[in-house]
Order: sequence, then structure tokens, then C-alpha cells
Amino acid sequence: MEENKQYKEMIHAEDDELVIDWMGILRKIIAIRKTLYKAAGVGLVIGILIALGIPKQYTVSVTLSPEVSGGNSGSSGLASMAASFLGASVGTNSPDALNATLAPDIVASTPFLLELLDARVVSQDQKIDTTLTAYLDEQKSPWWSYIMAAPGMAISGIKSLFDKEEEEASKDSIQSGTIQLNEEDAAKLGGLKKAILAEPDKKSGIITLTVTLQDPKVTATMADTVVSKLQQYIIAYRTRKAKEDCEYLEKLYKERQQEYYDAQRHYAHYVDANSNMVFQSTMAERERLQNDMNLAYQVYSQVAQQLQVARAKVQEEKPVFAVVEPAVVPLYPSGTSKKVIVIGFVFLAVALAGAWQLLGKPYWQQLKEALRKPQE
Repeated sequence: MEENKQYKEMIHAEDDELVIDWMGILRKIIAIRKTLYKAAGVGLVIGILIALGIPKQYTVSVTLSPEVSGGNSGSSGLASMAASFLGASVGTNSPDALNATLAPDIVASTPFLLELLDARVVSQDQKIDTTLTAYLDEQKSPWWSYIMAAPGMAISGIKSLFDKEEEEASKDSIQSGTIQLNEEDAAKLGGLKKAILAEPDKKSGIITLTVTLQDPKVTATMADTVVSKLQQYIIAYRTRKAKEDCEYLEKLYKERQQEYYDAQRHYAHYVDANSNMVFQSTMAERERLQNDMNLAYQVYSQVAQQLQVARAKVQEEKPVFAVVEPAVVPLYPSGTSKKVIVIGFVFLAVALAGAWQLLGKPYWQQLKEALRKPQE
């Protein structure tokens, strides 16, 4: 019985510790209401400054579904029909080396972004008609970014004395197969990497391209341009090997064709010149030239068939793209609303001021008193 009584007393003690004095907290809040009003005013001013400093941005999303040929579906085309004459397989069962999961890496690659800088864009109000690289220079930035960029601008001004040397080095590096960017172009590419995103769905293979810029018409135009460039890049990648094989067979075809025509011409000239001759040596030479002509024709015919296979393979390797959701000019800006930003800063200022007055300040006073006692 005594143990149960002690246990109940402990429970009541714990319950008493968990009781919150709401009226006491309310009285403390009322006591510091003037401080909270000031904090709300400060938060309101800061929120307005931040909200007005953030430029409007528009987002356009495009859904792209690549239908890549693969498996045995391509084996029933023209390439397999041409290959049947040679008794060889087309070889379309190899796995796809460029799938939807690589789309983000392609879109964020430096060569891809450099090609986008030359794209032509027109603003919604028709006042801007220039290239993307010039448009990026005219985009607005938050006011605090100029303050943060002031030291970098001073350093870049000093480095501008060496611009000529940098340009010459840049030209040499481009010619040698590398890419060297100055600070301005590197900053633009860094901004584009954040503004242009690609999100692939591994299950369905659908690619969602998202472009975020400050003008709705420019955003939609760039979204369409990114889709077109991505299609061209994937098609060029998929058909590169087939085109190289086709170009090689084109060259080989012309060479074998010329060899056959030469052998045919030699045979015809020899027959015309020795049509009345019945010597054994004449007959042997005629037979040799005829065999050379037949052999040249066989090689020429085989190369011609392989060329037809290669031409069909180039067409079969081209992936087909279906644009599920095209680029549409947005009507409203994206991102967080200015009202939400202002309300958020007001709430944050009031919460911080209240936490300091109710919790931080008492503990700070206790800490200062504790530090003074050893000295006394």
C-alpha cells in the first residue's frame, strides 16, 4: 500500500510539472506587447524591402517522351531486308547508350549551354529582341546582390588589364579541343544551370524540362529551344556511329565502283582489239580479264548492299520524340508570393522578439549574475 501511495504521489508530481500556466504566458505577452509591435514593424519593413528586391520569375515546363528504337522492332525494317542479301544481322539488339537518365547531365553540360547563348529571344512587350547572352545581361538582380558583388567587381576591374592575354589563351584552348571561359561567361553558364533543369522518370522514360527566367515569352521560347537542342543532341549521338559507317561505305563504294568500271573497260578494250585472234595466249588473257571484272563486280555488289544496310541503319537509329506538354507562355509569375514573404518576415520578427523577451533575456540575466558572483 505504501509503495502504491508513493507511486501515485510521483505521478501527481509529474503531472504538476507538465501543467502549463497559459494565463501567465498570456500576461507576459501582454506585458511585452509594445516590443512585439516594434518587432512586427521592423519585420514588415524588412519583408517589404526583400519582397520588392526579388524580381518576378516565370517557369515553363515541357514534358518530352523519347521513343527510342530498340530490341527486335528495328530488325524488321529496311536494314534487315538489305542485310538478308548478305546473310548478316543488323545488330539492333545492343542496349541504348543514351537514355532518359542522362538528360540532366546533357542539359547542364558546358557545350550544350554555350549553344543556347546564341538563341534569339523576344520579350513579352517586344522591347527586347536579342540573343540570350545579351538578355541575361539585362535581367534584374536583387539589390543585396550588388552589395555582395562589389568586392568581386573591384577585383575584376583590376584583372581587366589582362583581358587581351586571356582572349588569346582562350582561342588557343578552343582550337586544341578544350573550353576556357572568362568570369562573365562562367557566371552566365552557372545561372543557366540553375534556370534550366531536366528531371527524368526512370520508369516511364518521360523527361520534364523546366526553364525559369524573368520574362514569360523568353521563358517559353527558351523552353522550346532547349527541347529542340536536346532532340538534336540525342539524335546526333545515336546516329553518330551509323553515319560514320555510312560515310566509310560511301567512300569504299566509290572506290570499288571505279575498280569495277576500270576492269570492265580493260576487258572490253581487249576483246575489241583481239576479237579475230584465236591464239591460246589471247584466250587466256581474255579469261583473266573477265575473271578480274567478275571479281570486281562481286566486291562492288557486296559493298553496294552494305551501303544500303548502313543507310537504312542511320534512319532506324533516329529516336522519335513525342512532346506531351509543349511550351506555354505563363500568365502568372512563379515562386513565393510577395505577400507570403512579408507575412513570413513579420511572423519571424515577432517570434524572435517574443522568444528573446520570454526565454532568452531571463536566462541571459541569470548568466550575467552568475558571472558577477565569483568576482564579488
